Amino acid sequence: MRTRVKICGLTRLEDIRAAVDAGVDALGLVFYPKSPRHLELTRAVELAAAIPAFVTTVALFKDAPAAQVEQVLHRLPVDLLQFHGGEPAAFCEQFDRPYIKALGMKPAAGGASDAEGRLEDLRMRCAAYTSARGILLDAHAPGEAGGTGEVFDWNGLREARASIPQALVLAGGLHADNVAGAIRLARPFAVDVSSGVETAPGIKSAEKIRRFMQQVAAADSASK
Repeated sequence: MRTRVKICGLTRLEDIRAAVDAGVDALGLVFYPKSPRHLELTRAVELAAAIPAFVTTVALFKDAPAAQVEQVLHRLPVDLLQFHGGEPAAFCEQFDRPYIKALGMKPAAGGASDAEGRLEDLRMRCAAYTSARGILLDAHAPGEAGGTGEVFDWNGLREARASIPQALVLAGGLHADNVAGAIRLARPFAVDVSSGVETAPGIKSAEKIRRFMQQVAAADSASK
């Protein structure tokens, strides 16, 4: 299975073109005012217009009021919603769009029992979002914003996939030097990168994007 790739936090047209040219599957536009990658709606409309067919446009929100989500949906051709806060499933389901839910992964305290407890907690939290098309696992604490560039313990995720029906998306501190190892260890459906392909918050690097995609492809080839 080919690992899909989403790049999040796009703020420039040239970065969208670089990502599309590199073969990225999905592009994320951030509508969280506290994020350095936050977009005003007018700018987001300009960026979304540059995303071609067959590349998924993702709109990211964190504990936004429903009216804000509706406003974005009214102006943008959004394919997929991403909810990054404490939104319950009922909130996520009301917009008549497929969605993915981000879950923060606390760092493991150490030891097998802690890892088992962490994965059992993950299964329970995933069960609350049975309607989600995917579960995105990030390195932030539950309810906090991601995009910190930090990683979490990937051990056990491959085994957890058997009891989690949603597609698992791995995020948090990924970059070209560690994404192949993360894929080999966790075997996620997709990976999500933001700061790992940047030169500054919101400013992507075409070279870093190319290297990231090359490493994803190398990990997939090695697993065949």
